[in-house]
Amino acid sequence: MVYVSITGLRLKPRGVIRFWWHAIRSMKQAKQAPGNILAETRTINGVHHTLSVWESEDAMRRYLVSGAHLAAMRVFPAIAAGSTLGFIADQPPEWSRVHEIWQTQGIAVLSARATPP
Repeated sequence: MVYVSITGLRLKPRGVIRFWWHAIRSMKQAKQAPGNILAETRTINGVHHTLSVWESEDAMRRYLVSGAHLAAMRVFPAIAAGSTLGFIADQPPEWSRVHEIWQTQGIAVLSARATPP
């Protein structure tokens, strides 16, 4: 069993440069984070998606509230809008299903959080 996290973001016109600056740093952090198995991105129908797979939800949450990702969460409302979801699975979904899963099950990100829920 693994913990899967899917995020989809639509960029705000004035947030593009800041988005990419934070996205590159956050992806580097994710790939090096303890407990990370997979971290990938794709743009599908204009939505910037991340698919990350973790040994546990706790490992994902430690990444979520630290380093470059924490900095990105703090500026998120100014640069993008979107939703996210996380779940336990036997294996991660194929990329061909990620956008559909995100559309039907994603929960809107309303604001940045500095500590785990």
